[in-house]
Amino acid sequence: MTDFNMKTDADGVATITWDTVGKSMNVMNQQGFEDLNALVDQALTDDAIKGVIITSGKAGSFAGGMDLNIIAKMKEAAGDNPAQGLMDGLSATHAILRKIERGGMDDKNKGGKPFVAALPGTALGIGLEIPLACHRIIAADNPKAKIGLPEIMVGIFPGMGGTARLTRKLGAMGASPFLLEGKLSDPKKAMQGGLIDEVVPADELLAKAKEYILSEPKFVKPWDEKGYKIPGGAPYHPAGFMTFVGASAMVNGKTQGAFPAAKALLSAVYEGALVPFDTALKIEARWFTNVLMNPSSAAMIRSLFINKEALEKGANRPDVPDQTVKKVGVMGAGMMGAGIALVSAMAGMEVVLIDQKQEAADKGKSYTSDYMDKGIKRGKATEEKKANILGQITATTDYAALEGADLIIEAVFEDPGVKAEVTKNVLAVVDKDCIFATNTSTLPITELAKASDNAENFIGIHFFSPVEKMMLVEIIKGQKTGPNAVAKALDYVRQIRKTPIVVNDARFFYCNRCIIPYINEGLRMVAEGVAPSLIDNAARQLGFPVGPLQLVDETSIDLGAKIARATKAAMGDAYPDAAVDEVIFWMEGENRLGRKTNAGFFDYDEKGKRRGYWDGIEAKYPRADEQPDLIEVQHRLMFAQVLEAVRALEENVLEDIREGDVGAILAWGFAPWSGGPFSWLDIIGTPYAAERCDQLAEAHGARFATPALLREMADKGQSFYARFAGEAQAA
Repeated sequence: MTDFNMKTDADGVATITWDTVGKSMNVMNQQGFEDLNALVDQALTDDAIKGVIITSGKAGSFAGGMDLNIIAKMKEAAGDNPAQGLMDGLSATHAILRKIERGGMDDKNKGGKPFVAALPGTALGIGLEIPLACHRIIAADNPKAKIGLPEIMVGIFPGMGGTARLTRKLGAMGASPFLLEGKLSDPKKAMQGGLIDEVVPADELLAKAKEYILSEPKFVKPWDEKGYKIPGGAPYHPAGFMTFVGASAMVNGKTQGAFPAAKALLSAVYEGALVPFDTALKIEARWFTNVLMNPSSAAMIRSLFINKEALEKGANRPDVPDQTVKKVGVMGAGMMGAGIALVSAMAGMEVVLIDQKQEAADKGKSYTSDYMDKGIKRGKATEEKKANILGQITATTDYAALEGADLIIEAVFEDPGVKAEVTKNVLAVVDKDCIFATNTSTLPITELAKASDNAENFIGIHFFSPVEKMMLVEIIKGQKTGPNAVAKALDYVRQIRKTPIVVNDARFFYCNRCIIPYINEGLRMVAEGVAPSLIDNAARQLGFPVGPLQLVDETSIDLGAKIARATKAAMGDAYPDAAVDEVIFWMEGENRLGRKTNAGFFDYDEKGKRRGYWDGIEAKYPRADEQPDLIEVQHRLMFAQVLEAVRALEENVLEDIREGDVGAILAWGFAPWSGGPFSWLDIIGTPYAAERCDQLAEAHGARFATPALLREMADKGQSFYARFAGEAQAA
């Protein structure tokens, strides 16, 4: 079977239809390119064919892009000389699209046949790069469709002619948001932005495409004409020069040089703009090969696409019947509860939002109202949609309203006594099969489950704040949690369109267990006299969205102090962070509680904007005469986290390294370029990681001691994905 087929009508217009076998949306693979190439050759050599329409056999979409599973394995499949193999493969692909673009014309632009892309809907990645090679792009008026080049979001860039064509079509400045930010647009906005040429009613799509072909248009691409100049000027032109200077500054400012694909993309655009088009394609292929050879790209694709998608589709879901949630009770209408009610109602569930006072419950419901108002203002929602969603939320103090709920999510204060009381009150009302979930970031699930008379149906669902924006949900199994509860939690997370990870119960679970050492290592360095700017900037240059000191300001210093006291009380003499407490308790005593009080490690203006580090830090902890080098600071911050991830795997808190990597990136922004903690260890190699841990432990203490698992793997020269990924997928 083939993914492409062609039919020619009586008027001599051929239609190539892309219809990937076994997929709900078209994705490109190597065989697909070969099939498309054969049909293009057939169309160009058939004198009866006047022109070609390329469209989709899938309702409402053109293509979702390349099959990233194949891209992730391209390097492995490229032979003994992978760089040359990749370059040869990319060059062959460029030749196919260039054949479409030239349409059979001779070198004087004579003859040839026009190609029209007719897009029923979504066109992403190669699904837009093929149309960009066509002579006209017509899209159906489908407001749900997304059109763009999102490759940069998964660690690569549009390497099938996307950078060369879009830069010449829109100019470097016009192309930059689509290339460097992966901006996606609906068809009308895509037309306004210059990505496509025309938007028509869906039932007129093919007729309009045919009309264009039969009009005998002049279809030579501007960059194939003599005297063509790039919009906005080439790099050596004063206007073009300023564009590239600004773009370079913007890319470095946003990525801090930590993301190889962004730097390579900019190089491909800049160098390609200096030369003729066919040479620009070769330059693009060279830089794309450079990115594919970098282990970062494979790690990002694996974690942010392949693994993330697998987890969202229930890779670790117990084999039990469907547990789709119809009615959810949310206990507590504070910020977390209000956010949970919002995302649940938006997913179509009936929601009961309960608080002690009606005023508080109503305020929690108003959070959804305010959110919808913002959506209406931006044109993303309507008054009708707002009314429907608000109609799904019942804000009340009456526990009886929970009758019929199949899932309860408790989001009250982080106090075991309060949570136990709420648990008992709820279970007195709901059906015995109802699943009870507690939203907690630190309290052990097994202990909280003791308030339930059915611990099998008790589970942890840890949301991150703000609920509506954060894409990860951490599901925690207590010692007695049963498969139905796990399946219910996973099915609920699927309904609200977030990514789940499932972990076993332990102090701080997985995510907080790893992020707290990151913050603590930053605080330790403050006490040692390391410059705060060095600490935070070292983290940002690793690809973290914020440094540890800025992060503790954002999450609030008094919360950190509260967690420290609770942890110390629970661990007693085994408590390892006394050196950190000195800093955090001192800041708390100075009433510098972070952004919420406009005073923390940073000074803030009256609008809450950071103005710089507070000079009181240096007064209390004088800056050391000799500052550590950047790599030393970065390794302390990095290993503080990844060693906790390894220990979590050793202790079976993590059951799947895919969840460890995806969870780290989505929960706290762990260096996305690395693919996550385990991918990073594989990039640097376990032997080097163990050696570096030994050095750090000798210099800074036992917290950097090499875990037994890492030591064993280092001695055997093993990687985490070679050892554990197969086990996880088999399970």
